[in-house]
Amino acid sequence: MFPFFFDPTWALLLPALALAIWAQVRVKNTYEKYSQIASRSGMTGAQAARRILDSQGLNNVQVEAVAGALTDHYDPRDKTVHLSEPVYGSNSLAALAVAAHETGHAVQDQVGYVPMGIRARLVPVAGFGSALAFPLFFIGFLFGRGSLAWMMDLGILLFMGAVLFHVVTLPVEFDASRRAMGILANGGYLAPDEVAEAKKVLRAAAWTYVAAASMAVLQLVRLLILRQSRD
Repeated sequence: MFPFFFDPTWALLLPALALAIWAQVRVKNTYEKYSQIASRSGMTGAQAARRILDSQGLNNVQVEAVAGALTDHYDPRDKTVHLSEPVYGSNSLAALAVAAHETGHAVQDQVGYVPMGIRARLVPVAGFGSALAFPLFFIGFLFGRGSLAWMMDLGILLFMGAVLFHVVTLPVEFDASRRAMGILANGGYLAPDEVAEAKKVLRAAAWTYVAAASMAVLQLVRLLILRQSRD
């Protein structure tokens, strides 16, 4: 029996960890590169987002600046596209790609895109599960086989909610990017050669979601292996 924090199952996480590091470096470098290239339309991220929303009949959705970098998101609760300050006021290819992606989430909300609705319902489950899963599992693992063994199972069950959240996030993000690139290409926001460059920004960002989902799935597999070792 190995100590919990130094058991061989940690090796399962190494591929996902390597993917996460690579994805973070890639998205940072790609975003910085295309943040330096201005779009020929001259529109800022905020202007593009507003125009896209209006073209989709989403006049009720607001566009607001939010502090930080890469903090862009759409909040279905207040129907607002929040753009990070560098995206909000920039006319770069990266800014238009990110702004269009967030409006893609607003369109998903409008049409009732099912995976988005599932993810929204999983947000509290994922937060609660991520916070409690490992402490519960750790206690059950150390003092299991007896009256506290059920804590391992509860920890695994809670973590499954977090895993499901990460898995459902993949189609939500991919679909938002697909919608974004279609709008940018067909709405005159970017020239054809600029569309190809903007796609690189969203593809790089997509890998961060793939890495997060991979890490969650492998972590779940690890917990299941450890749980089995206690039987």
